[in-house]
Amino acid sequence: MPRERSHWGWGWADKLPDDDMRRAIGARIQTFFGEAPIELRPIPHIDDVELPASRVVPELACCTCDPRERIAHTHGKSYRDLVRGFRGDFAGAPDVVALPRDEGDVEAVLAWCGARGLAAVPYGGGTSVVGGIEGDVGAAFAGVCAIDLRAMNRVLEVDATSRAARIQAGALGPELEEQLAPHGLTLRFYPQSFEFSTLGGWIATRAGGHFATLYTHIDDLVESLRMATPCGVMATRRLPASGAGPSPERLVLGSEGALGVITEAWMRVQTRPRWRASASVTFARFEAAVECARALAQSGLFPTN
Repeated sequence: MPRERSHWGWGWADKLPDDDMRRAIGARIQTFFGEAPIELRPIPHIDDVELPASRVVPELACCTCDPRERIAHTHGKSYRDLVRGFRGDFAGAPDVVALPRDEGDVEAVLAWCGARGLAAVPYGGGTSVVGGIEGDVGAAFAGVCAIDLRAMNRVLEVDATSRAARIQAGALGPELEEQLAPHGLTLRFYPQSFEFSTLGGWIATRAGGHFATLYTHIDDLVESLRMATPCGVMATRRLPASGAGPSPERLVLGSEGALGVITEAWMRVQTRPRWRASASVTFARFEAAVECARALAQSGLFPTN
């Protein structure tokens, strides 16, 4: 049975703290709020969630109105999202969830949404903390369709000579790294949400990673990409670099899904490191720490942080 993510909180459903751990957390928090005892509420169960009826009949093979899918695609992972999920508030659930298997399916879903007056909401890993996946679209639409690319999660091609890889946008961080590893390559891009976020989501949000003294933003790693739109597929040319006018990738980077659904990208990859070492350093004065950080950043040694 596949491992399930929590329908309301961050991470895996089987990694949530048990009641003893929650009591310990409550006792620590209580010291900030006086003597009133903190009462434990039961952990919510997905089968207890009450959903509004779907307004949409799924007419494509890759679409579903399954309640669990609708629940999983309702909220992101901001604090507000977690509170609403814990309280069982899923009133904003999408009416239908699309699970396309290839770019053709994505185009078909967008065409169907256009014909039926549905709002199409691209969904990567669901880790948004800014409301990016919410279906709060008002009365102008007949319903909401969440488009989840999790079935499009493969490394399609590797160019070892140029150190580049063509990767589908639905690949989670661990998935793409696992597929690059046999080639001795890595994308070496690790945002905080690495385990549960996707390549397409990184591009759409102009994500930043933890290796902040070298390639800190996904922008630096995108060589070319493809994006399905209601008017067709936008594809940029794969070039090492170009000085001929504006770069079309910049239109897509940070577009937050407003222009279309990113389906794949050629990404610049690197040889996997053979060794790793880490160290912590303390300083007597803050100013000395700042001076050291500047010296390291300017040294050309490229420490990760």
